[in-house]
Amino acid sequence: MKTLSRTVRRSVALPRQLVEEVVRFAPHEFRRNLNRIVNIALQEFIAHQKRKALENAMAKMARDPEIRSQIREISKYFSSTENDGLKND
Repeated sequence: MKTLSRTVRRSVALPRQLVEEVVRFAPHEFRRNLNRIVNIALQEFIAHQKRKALENAMAKMARDPEIRSQIREISKYFSSTENDGLKND
């Protein structure tokens, strides 16, 4: 039975100027390892896309009247504890 490799090989064409800039700005330990730089860039891209998706979902929820109503109901249960342990000056 053949096992799947943990890596996928892809060939990409990159503009020379982009590669030169990446190498110039990359941390010293990565300058000779373009594969590692691309790996990090793709991980950062994925993280950015996930953050954007979460922000969009939260914004959508914030506009939803039903969810806003539920949040107001839930907040009522906790309003009496908002200042627990704090002095009112």
